[in-house]
Amino acid sequence: MTNPRHARDTERGRYYSDPAGGPDLVSVTNVLDTAVAKKALIPWAVKLTVEHVLANLPSITRRLATNRTAVVKEIKAVHRNAKDRAADLGDRIHSAAEARVLGAPFPQELDVAPYITQLELWFDAWGIDLDEDIEATEITCVHRRLGYAGTADLMVWLPTGPGRRRELWLIDYKTSATRRATSVYPENTLQLAALRYCEAVLLPDDTDAPMPRIERTGVLNLRAASYALVPMPAGRDAHRAFRGALEAARWLHAAPTTYTALSPSTAPSRKAA
Repeated sequence: MTNPRHARDTERGRYYSDPAGGPDLVSVTNVLDTAVAKKALIPWAVKLTVEHVLANLPSITRRLATNRTAVVKEIKAVHRNAKDRAADLGDRIHSAAEARVLGAPFPQELDVAPYITQLELWFDAWGIDLDEDIEATEITCVHRRLGYAGTADLMVWLPTGPGRRRELWLIDYKTSATRRATSVYPENTLQLAALRYCEAVLLPDDTDAPMPRIERTGVLNLRAASYALVPMPAGRDAHRAFRGALEAARWLHAAPTTYTALSPSTAPSRKAA
């Protein structure tokens, strides 16, 4: 997860501070992480854990006899460590992609370079002129009335309309070392819809500008050896669904984390009842 300028992590997840002075705005990804089940994560975690155990079975078996606690801790951390590594790589790819779009220097990292090569191949395939066709990159979008904000990876004009008319696309980069370039998740549509129907964007001087009229939305999957732009139907129906998740996340963030247990001494007596 990248770190936009006004974003900060809290015990309730990521929130954006509002430079206009209003209340904090919950991030779009925070809403989805809180209120949308990620069903693919459990099978993925089990697969990684089993593969780790099988690959290290002699060592694990030997160490179990003398330090079972450490071995269990190591096994339980396998999927968390893999998730952290993937998130770190994704952050660095996003940062390099932003710099590439802006023509700014960025570190030449061996594990990041293949993904940026695929981004450049996508630019070339669509004939994208970075000076003429890029509307915005890594721009914060806000919806103060509903109380949320998020960061759009890319707004770009593509010749996808009738007669190759240029249309403004809102695109979210997704990176993975293992998934197919054509694969997406349903919640990607919710994320794009939330951003698409924001009220405003924040400019570099922290003033507002109207949210551009987005005509198409999609996920640009970047892989080490391939890429794919997958259109996503992020319309008003998807935004309504996101608003439901937003309400659920807001309730969960405000809910107590502990409750007082009921005991017979605190229950109403039969006489009082």
